[in-house]
Amino acid sequence: MTEPKASAFGPLQGLRVIEMGQLLAGPFVGTRCADFGAEVIKIEAPGTGDPIRNWGQNQHEGRTLWWPIMARNKRSVSANLRDPRGQDLVRRLLADADVLIENFKPGTLEKWGMSPETLQAANPGLVIVRVSGFGQTGPYAGRPGFASVGEAMSGMRHINGYPDTPPPRYGISIGDTLTALFAFEGMLMALHRRDRNGGRGQVVDAAITESCFAMLESCVTEYSKTGYVRQPSGSGLAKIAPSNIYPSAEGTYVVIAANVDAMFRRLTQAMDRPDLASDPRFVSHIARGEHADLLDGIIAEWSSGLTMADLTARLEKFDVVFGPINTIAEVVTDPHFRARGMVREFEDPDFGTITIPGVFPVLSDTPGGVAWLGPQEIGASNDDVYGDIGLAADELAQLRAEGVI
Repeated sequence: MTEPKASAFGPLQGLRVIEMGQLLAGPFVGTRCADFGAEVIKIEAPGTGDPIRNWGQNQHEGRTLWWPIMARNKRSVSANLRDPRGQDLVRRLLADADVLIENFKPGTLEKWGMSPETLQAANPGLVIVRVSGFGQTGPYAGRPGFASVGEAMSGMRHINGYPDTPPPRYGISIGDTLTALFAFEGMLMALHRRDRNGGRGQVVDAAITESCFAMLESCVTEYSKTGYVRQPSGSGLAKIAPSNIYPSAEGTYVVIAANVDAMFRRLTQAMDRPDLASDPRFVSHIARGEHADLLDGIIAEWSSGLTMADLTARLEKFDVVFGPINTIAEVVTDPHFRARGMVREFEDPDFGTITIPGVFPVLSDTPGGVAWLGPQEIGASNDDVYGDIGLAADELAQLRAEGVI
């Protein structure tokens, strides 16, 4: 498939982003940029490329199904960053770029002669997004870091799971994607400031530990003023009721969140138990929290006598907040996800018809989009991209033969 040189959609059209790094956190920043129209040039090691090209338990005809999520809308250029000639090629690409994204261990860019000071001396407007496990400074800065460790050290993992059991990991690398979202947010803020204040870029320092830590709601202030250390609470939240999972007659589960007084009254009407709303044990948010186990049992007894279809009908009728716990098989066929474009079919020359996640959030005037599912060949754009900075065909052939690209 012929790759697009520039996207025809999204609010980031005209933005040139150079993505260095691999796997999830850094490249997902690039994916966010590409989904909203930026030109994203991904730098990969010659011959090996990003390991995400080969990740995942399930493949289609020998091809990973993770790569098209991370690589879509991007171009691939190969460069051996351990070779001074490869470093020079990347510096030349950065000379007129808007953004550099990297997720190497802190100090790696500096070792390659690409410190922020060096790069911004040549291109003062360059915004440099640095993603790492622990940040660019501090006692742990030099450690390598993955999402699992960031989730653990930030306090996030401790409050996951059930009391008196080892805290489980999440079924996705949530620390990576959270960090990417914070890094993308920081990038947009840095670009806004650059374009409003003299054209100077800056460094965005995004750490996995801090991104997870930022999601802990009131844990810090609760500990500060009361000494309370929040604990794992299973499928609900301590002292918040009703807000839990409840069984249907089929053995599936539905989330019901009716912990606000008015919502709880509507739930009691759906249950044909309006007396519960005036019961002293359940009359207020505080009272319900103190008797959460009892209340959860009453609701579970009611819900288990109804099919999911009947539960849906009753809860919708009384405007109660609820939702089934869907498998991915149920998500991709859900009419709401389809209507919103969250799940869509895409025609690709390599994968054929494939279901992919859409682009979010939805913008009214300049929505993002998916033009293609990324380059299958490492360095697919070498000739075009390096040709644009003045390398002739014979130079490219020599660099390719010598393993530089």
